[in-house]
Amino acid sequence: MSEAAVPAPASTDDAASPHLPMSRRFRGFLPVVVDVETGGFESRRHALLEIAAIPLNIDEDGNLVPGAPVHAHVEPADGTHIDPQSLEVTGIDIHHPFRFAKPERDALDHIFNHVRNAVRHHECQRAILVGHNAHFDLGFINAAVARTQHKRNPFHPFSVFDTVTLAGVAYGQTVLARAVQAAGLQWDQAQAHSALYDTTLTAQLFCRIANAWPKMAAPAATAD
Repeated sequence: MSEAAVPAPASTDDAASPHLPMSRRFRGFLPVVVDVETGGFESRRHALLEIAAIPLNIDEDGNLVPGAPVHAHVEPADGTHIDPQSLEVTGIDIHHPFRFAKPERDALDHIFNHVRNAVRHHECQRAILVGHNAHFDLGFINAAVARTQHKRNPFHPFSVFDTVTLAGVAYGQTVLARAVQAAGLQWDQAQAHSALYDTTLTAQLFCRIANAWPKMAAPAATAD
């Protein structure tokens, strides 16, 4: 899979649109769907190995749709650990010659630059992470930010939108594969545990639920 960031498509949520613009849809936050693959469960101890992100757009009908993805494999940072059982689950071969992994700081720059461009494009103030068990993903991002002393993290440091909760309410399912299928989407188990694939399906799931939600009055345009 390519790691190159694809430019975001032209926005339809400008002043001429009859629909609520993204900058007002979520109090100034831009939802960005993220999935990480890791060397274990402890964000400060285990390595970040893969990350993908998909900022959301609004189409001409006012529906949320997945935007352009960005993806990177990550070299295990010095001092982090990898549980072999985690690699059995993800299928990641950290020594594969075509993995083309980036140093952790470079991988964050690659992802964050794409996200910041999307935030500016939609005239939002900040990104908010959307994920399936979202605090797991955010925890690994925050740990990588701390290790690299990165000063330009576009994500809110603790707030998230979690599709586990949303899918549990909407479909009575909390496992990603089952929630995706309950939403009427296709799930390919052979591609599961790829950060880019899981991000893509999580984005589709979030949009499916959010677009079915009753339309509400316009929220405040600013975020704390």
